Amino acid sequence: MQRQKLLLTPGVDSPSEGYYDACMLTLFKKQDWWLNGIAVALIAASLLMLSSISKELFLQQCGWAVLSIILVFLFAQIDWRPLVAHRWIISTIYLASLALLVIAFFFAPVIRNTREWIVIGPLQFQVSEFTKLALIIFLAYYFSSRHTGIARFANIARSFMYFLIPGIFVFLQPDMGTLIILFGIWAGFLLVSGLPIKQVVVGFLIITIVCTFAWFAVLKDYQKQRIVGLFQPNYDPLGVNYSTIQSKIALGSGGFLGKGFNQGTQVQLGFLPAAPTDYIFSSFTEEWGLLGGIIIIALFLGMIFCIMRIGLYADSNFYRFICLGGAIMFVVQFAINVGSAVGLLPVIGITFPFFSYGGSSLLISAIILGMIQSAVVHRSMS
Repeated sequence: MQRQKLLLTPGVDSPSEGYYDACMLTLFKKQDWWLNGIAVALIAASLLMLSSISKELFLQQCGWAVLSIILVFLFAQIDWRPLVAHRWIISTIYLASLALLVIAFFFAPVIRNTREWIVIGPLQFQVSEFTKLALIIFLAYYFSSRHTGIARFANIARSFMYFLIPGIFVFLQPDMGTLIILFGIWAGFLLVSGLPIKQVVVGFLIITIVCTFAWFAVLKDYQKQRIVGLFQPNYDPLGVNYSTIQSKIALGSGGFLGKGFNQGTQVQLGFLPAAPTDYIFSSFTEEWGLLGGIIIIALFLGMIFCIMRIGLYADSNFYRFICLGGAIMFVVQFAINVGSAVGLLPVIGITFPFFSYGGSSLLISAIILGMIQSAVVHRSMS
């Protein structure tokens, strides 16, 4: 009956055209517009800050912002549930991410001390960003089909291998920040799958042992110095702690309302390193004050709330894990980015989702947001 009503819509030239228009209206109308609005607000705040830092970066990010918004609507229109019945598609996405990591490791130029950027003419793509997306999709498929028996050692070990294989290449790049995010995605999936408390405790003990081993046998000297600098704020103020000290100065000097657009001395005079990326939160807070920083944090928390609400009401386990994976990825990135800015975490170099400058990060975040919106659109249409 519903289809007949759509076909008989007055003023439509043909029945098929009326049905198509009604479907398209549903696709746009049924999205979570709070989530879209928050993402756009974060992007707008990013563009405002970038216009103060660099007109060139502002114009570049405008292009990425337009493309990311298009991707959100494009990926929201695709029903991703049938992927669960086609393992080869899921496997192809995962293997493609591994192939890109291998290509980058052997052939990519060294940019920012890592080999993770594939350069095509004037464009640069950070392959580790695609790895995050691929791991979320693959683990969402894996856990959605095995969540009832995930406590079995074989299932835990297999899921860990799916994280470990790309994790090794990310570690060799080296990119410790992305490695932490990938681990967080896997651990988050595992924890919500109903592991017994005993296994959770054993897992934390294993992590403690691995971290201890990594300190003595894996971490390089500069990585150890960053951790030491975290607990000794006055250690090497012109070296390892320089960026953190400048970030704290920017945060504190802005006051409640900030110094105003284009008036942040730490930003405009170049004292704050990586102002558009790693320390964009500090940059924004210096010019727009504590109030501006609170608004940014509130927007981000609102975005996570919307994502978790969508996941809670999703009509398939696959969509629930997609929402969970996206929320974990965004939260870990936010925690590391803001934690580094305020001196609570070591400086690793992770972007603030939808806020930091960077095309690769913004586009992948937009794709994940589109897949999350798909859970809303196709739940409403089914």
